[in-house]
Amino acid sequence: MQFFLTTTAVILRIFSNTFANVYQKKLTTKNNPLMITFLTYFVLTIICLPLIITGKYAQNMQLYFWLYSALMGFLGAAGNLFLVKSLKNGDLSVIGPINSYKSLIGLLLGILFLKEYPNLYGIAGMVLIFTGSYFILDTTQERFTLKLLKNKEIQYRFYSLLLCATEAIVIKKVILISSEQTAFVSWCLFGAVFSALLFVFEKINIRNEIKTIISVNAAGLLKLILCCGIMQYTTNYVFKYMNVGYALSLFQLSSVLSIILGYKIFKEKNIIPRLVGSLIMVAGAVAIIIFN
Repeated sequence: MQFFLTTTAVILRIFSNTFANVYQKKLTTKNNPLMITFLTYFVLTIICLPLIITGKYAQNMQLYFWLYSALMGFLGAAGNLFLVKSLKNGDLSVIGPINSYKSLIGLLLGILFLKEYPNLYGIAGMVLIFTGSYFILDTTQERFTLKLLKNKEIQYRFYSLLLCATEAIVIKKVILISSEQTAFVSWCLFGAVFSALLFVFEKINIRNEIKTIISVNAAGLLKLILCCGIMQYTTNYVFKYMNVGYALSLFQLSSVLSIILGYKIFKEKNIIPRLVGSLIMVAGAVAIIIFN
C-alpha cells in the first residue's frame, strides 16, 4: 500500500509541477513574476488559515523548527521567483529539463546534511539523467558550452534549481521535526512572508498588478495555485518516505511532459533531440525506482 501511495504521489507531483510551469509561463507574459509568486503563496496561506488559527499547526514546536521554516520560506520564495523569471522568455522544453541538475545537488546536500547515501544503481540512474540533459541543452543556440551560462533565462533557472535543491533538504528537515502537513503549512506561510519582503527590491504598482491579474487572468492564477498546492504537498509526502536525491531524480520525469507541452502550446522547436534526451532521463529514473 505504501508503494502505491508513494508512486501515486510521484505521478501527481510530475503532472502538477509541469502544468504549474505552463500557467507560470502564460501569466508572466503580461504580469510581474514576483506578483505571481506572492499571490500563489498568499492564497495557499489563506486556505491553510483554519489550521493556523485553531492552533493545530506547529503545536509545541521548538525554536529550530521556526528557524528551519523561515529558511525554507526564503529559499522557496527566491527559488520560485527565479523559476518564474526563467519561464517568462525561456523555452518550456529547455527550462523544464534543466531541473534534472537539482537531483545531483540534492544528492550531495543529502549526503552532507541528512546522511542519505545512494547505492550504485541510484548513482547510475542520476548519471543517466545528467546525460539526457546534454541532448536537451545542446539544442539551444549556445549549445552545451559555457556560452550557455550567458543566457539570462538559463542563469535564472540555475539560480532557481540551486535554491530549490537546498530548499528540498530544509523541507526534509522540517518534515522530520514535524510532519508533511505541518511542513506544507510552513512552506505556504513563510513563502508568502518572504515573497512580500522581496517587493522592496521591485518597483511595481502592487494594487494595479493585483487588479490586472484578477480581472484578466483570474482563472489562470487559480489553476496555478491548485497545481502548486498539489505539487508541494505531494513533494512533502514523497520526501517523507524517500531519500531527497532519489525523489528529485524521479521528479525529472516531468521533463518529457514539459517538452510535449512546450511543442503543443508554445510551438517550440527541436523537439526530437529534446525527447531523446528526456527518454534517457526516464531510463535513469526507472533505474532509481526499480533498485530503490
